[in-house]
Formats: sequence, C-alpha cells, structure tokens
Amino acid sequence: MTLVSFPFSLSKLFMMALSNSSWRLPQPSFFLVGIPGLEESQHWIAFPLGVLYLFALVGNVTIIFIIWAEQSLHQPMYLFLAMLAAIDLVLASSTAPKALAVLLAHAHEIGYVVCLTQMFFIHAFSSMESGVLVAMALDRYVAICHPLHHSTILHPGTIGRIGVAVLVRGLILLIPFPILLQSLIFCQTTVIGHAYCEHMAVVKLACSETTVNRAYGLAVALLVVGLDVLAIGVSYALILQAVLKVPGSEARLKAFSTCGAHVCVILVFYVPGIFSFLTHRFGHHVPHHVHVLLATLYLLVPPALNPLVYGVKTRQIRQRVLRVFYVKGLV
Repeated sequence: MTLVSFPFSLSKLFMMALSNSSWRLPQPSFFLVGIPGLEESQHWIAFPLGVLYLFALVGNVTIIFIIWAEQSLHQPMYLFLAMLAAIDLVLASSTAPKALAVLLAHAHEIGYVVCLTQMFFIHAFSSMESGVLVAMALDRYVAICHPLHHSTILHPGTIGRIGVAVLVRGLILLIPFPILLQSLIFCQTTVIGHAYCEHMAVVKLACSETTVNRAYGLAVALLVVGLDVLAIGVSYALILQAVLKVPGSEARLKAFSTCGAHVCVILVFYVPGIFSFLTHRFGHHVPHHVHVLLATLYLLVPPALNPLVYGVKTRQIRQRVLRVFYVKGLV
C-alpha cells in the first residue's frame, strides 16, 4: 500500500467504525455556514481557495513524482519532503472539496460521521505535518553540524522509523477527539459557523459539559505545537551556533541558504496556525468571519506554497521540473 493511498483506506475503516458504533446524535447531520457574515460574496471567496487547492494538488503531486523518479533525490531531505507533500495532499483534500461545495453550490449539510472523519483527518494530518517539519529540522542540524556522519545517522531505516513515529503520533493523539464527542449532547443547534468541521467549532455546539473535550484539545495543541516548536528552535539554535563558527562569509551564506526553504515552510505553517488557535480560544474581539477565513487559509496556503518554496529554493528539484516539462536552456 502506497503512502498516498494509505490515508484513504484509513478513512474508509474510520467511517465504518463510527457508523457501526452504538452512539448517535439526535440530529443526523450538521449545517456548515461557510463564511459567516459574508454569505453574499462567498462565491468570490471560493475562487482563490480553489486556485490554492489546484496549486496544492499539482505542486505536491509533482514533488512526489520527481523524488520518486529521480534516484539522486533519494536522500533524507528529499524523502522527508516527499512525506510532507503526501501529508499536504491529504490535508488540503480533507478541507477544500467540502468548503468549495459549501461556498459555491450551497451544499451546507454534512453527515455526522463524515463531519467527525473530516475533523479527525484535518487535526491528525496537521499534527503529522508538524512532526515532519521537526524531522526536517533534525536533518538540517545533522547535515550542517555533523556532515561526515549524515548518511550514517539518517540512513533509510532511521527515516522509515521517523515516518512511522510521526504517523502513529498523529493517530494516537487525535483518535480521542471523535471518541470524546460521543458523550456530548447537541440539543439546540447543529449549525457550525465554519467552512469545515473543526474540533472546537463542533464542541461549542454542545449543551452538555465540554470541559474534558476542551482540556484535551488544549493539551494536544500545546503538546504538539509546543514540543515541536521547541525542538525546531533548539535545532536551529545549534545550527546558528555552528554556522557562525565557520570561517568565511561565503561558507556561512551557503550554510544558511540550505536552511532557507525549510525556515520559510516553518513560518508559513506555524504562524497562521498559532494565530488561529489563539483567536479560537481567546480572540473574542476578532470578527468571526476573519477567524474562519484565516483558519481555512491555514489549511490551504501551506500545501499550496510548500512545493513552490522548495521548487524555487532547491536547485535539484528546479532542474528536474524543468527537464520534465522540456524547458531547454534554463538549467
């Protein structure tokens, strides 16, 4: 089973497990509003979202194909990039199709099981993306600080185990989300003021006690983002320390340039995500439509921009793309 096909098989099993369980909502479905307050202009908002989704599909499929086809790119940095591209494909595809259907076709209704499945995949694969970014920071640290031992430390077996650990962490931490939702009672409304099923947006609809759900959601967010940002920060602090000791400005510039693409990807992923997390819990004065727009862009902008960032910053990928599309004389 391939890395890309695995999430869709998992989705099928997850939906079967939910549909066969004994717990049910009194209401058979939820109603996704889309962008609250901007209903009249939602079809215009859908256009840039659709463009971002198209870029995400084309860009990440291209990255995966190039790394798979080019033997010289079977190195730790590019294998981690292939993992990131596969995760971005699932993340964007878990969000964009339904959001576009809501905004363009007014297909507001979403089944309870489908809603929980979408919520699980969005949060689980966001966690996995964060884990892969940590692995890529580790790769940059080893490549710069211990270059002679890079291939020994990050050999294919180690990369495979890191990939499995990232996958398992995302699944284990996020499976309790839909399980804990079974104890909630939705007795008044099932209208979600969002373009997709987000955990806190669903929890806020409950009229029963939600302390456990909120506490677990906060704990997972702090555990994943907090530890991952800390690990990335430590890695780059050590990288910076090592680079500043390198004699010659040209050598230092070359060392910094090898990390440029990864730093851009980190900023694109974490900055909007942290802002969305904070506004959901503490930003009561932030207009709701602003929060929903940012939360939706957070799941589409990184998958769309990551291939462009690595395509521009990484010479080997840029050259391979140009060869694939038969562009002569530009390499």
